[in-house]
Amino acid sequence: MNKKLLLTSILLLLLVKTFGQSKEKIIDDYFNALVENQQFSGNVLVVDNNKIVYERSFGFSDHVTKAPNTPGITFPIASISKIFTATAILQLKEKGLLKITDPVTKYLPEFPYPEITIRHLLSHTSGLPPYNAFFDKEKKERPDKVFTNKDFLPGVVANKQPLVYRPGEKGNYDNINYLVLALIVEKVSGKTYENYIKKNILQPAGMKETVLFPLPEQFNRAEIKNFTFPHVYLHLYDDIPTKSNSIPYVKEYWHSYGFRGFADYVSTIQDLWKFDKALYDNTLLKQKTLEEAFVPVKLNSGKNNPDEFGLGWEIEKDSTMGKLVYHSGAAMGLSSNILRNVNRHQTVILFDNAHFNAHENATKVMMLLNGKKVDTPKKSIAKIYGNILYNKGATEAREILESIKKDSLNYYLSENEMNALGYDFIGSNNPYHLPEKHFYKQAIETFKTNADLFPNSWNAYDSYAEALLVNGQKEEAIKMYRKSIELNPDNKNGKKVLEGLLEKQKN
Repeated sequence: MNKKLLLTSILLLLLVKTFGQSKEKIIDDYFNALVENQQFSGNVLVVDNNKIVYERSFGFSDHVTKAPNTPGITFPIASISKIFTATAILQLKEKGLLKITDPVTKYLPEFPYPEITIRHLLSHTSGLPPYNAFFDKEKKERPDKVFTNKDFLPGVVANKQPLVYRPGEKGNYDNINYLVLALIVEKVSGKTYENYIKKNILQPAGMKETVLFPLPEQFNRAEIKNFTFPHVYLHLYDDIPTKSNSIPYVKEYWHSYGFRGFADYVSTIQDLWKFDKALYDNTLLKQKTLEEAFVPVKLNSGKNNPDEFGLGWEIEKDSTMGKLVYHSGAAMGLSSNILRNVNRHQTVILFDNAHFNAHENATKVMMLLNGKKVDTPKKSIAKIYGNILYNKGATEAREILESIKKDSLNYYLSENEMNALGYDFIGSNNPYHLPEKHFYKQAIETFKTNADLFPNSWNAYDSYAEALLVNGQKEEAIKMYRKSIELNPDNKNGKKVLEGLLEKQKN
């Protein structure tokens, strides 16, 4: 080899190496900034063309004992479990055992909605109401009963509810769709849902760390409940109050509802990468099937589902980086995401256990991986406000908020985060929170502040009204509901509550 060619080769290798290091450093800088601003705790894995570009863990796996997160930590992946169910259905389709255009009643004859097809379930366009609509009444009458998939069809038949909309007319993401799909998997395959997933997905993909973990057990065990960071209004690395270890809501809710098919698995970032690889090498599904799954399902009108759902996968509208498909999972302060750039063979897998949006961060990482710029992470005004409100009171919290909201270079203000903070104080947004009346004052103050900050938001006033009503301030609640409805005449729930309040006033 001549010297000129050798020198050129060395320079190319150095450039490739430098570029690879720069991507790693750029992503690392992003996560370090998130951690510095107390906006991330969890695990992240970034893969480019089957090579790991970045893998790190941050924060705590147990916020009580301060045990650190590590790459091998097993997280509840919540709704990412749905892509296992979707894969199972598509496998059965490939084997000729079902068609996604088939009505559900072909496989579950007693199912009381003959117009709903398997495609409707896969794409969340069925119009089915949430499963608790069928079972809440019996749940109150039999508080010790655990409802499982075996109870589902008898319960739906006995307490049939009207569809929210005609199948295929709209789209709304709901767990019930995948519960029904799990029943179809069992009926068509002749195996239990757990055994089918294990033998046809987990084992072929080599996913040894991914196991079914029934929902009634997930958050009733210390090693799971301590994963989640309990309150938005606490700083990420604060000591956790002892009372935060009590989880009455979670225990009560998931004790009653033990349905499967939509949120049952725990996994690791490495195991989800194995699943990702098994999709790329067509171990689990044929390429043609995957391509069909990654196309948004059309509504009856011919338009895409606004949520851009395909057959089990959600598709990003922005295709400037390539075709991006993903699924998120969220439960009890946990957030997870698997984001795949199927054109460029890139994948971001992210677990978060500190109340932050894993999909949002995964998308930004994908942008960084593809040479795009993202905003430097900023500090959350909602978290700072909430912490000061919790520790020092409303006056000082307002003063600090007014001061730092002017500094848009280092701080950001989110209506949704302020709203979540209010619900966290009220006790209904976070299962760790003991709903003591002591915190209603902080909740009301938060919602009032949010309405002042976002005076054109109907939802801010609606949430404020709800908090006032919970605290027994009916007259003030009526005023806020009226303001919300004035801003949004389509606020059906607000109208319903307001009508009930006004009717009680008459009586």
